[in-house]
Amino acid sequence: MAYKISNDCIACGTCKDECPMGAISEGEHYSIDPDVCVDCGTCADVCPSGAIAPEA
Repeated sequence: MAYKISNDCIACGTCKDECPMGAISEGEHYSIDPDVCVDCGTCADVCPSGAIAPEA
């Protein structure tokens, strides 16, 4: 199951820098490519706004 970034994203870039797969793209709110995400949770662990969670 891939992770998803909610609208609580503050676009700080922390998750993008930490993603080992390069699955995160920049934008007004960042997004995670579910086809590239390996469900490691690193992005959620480093997100300062708690905007990243497993996709339901």
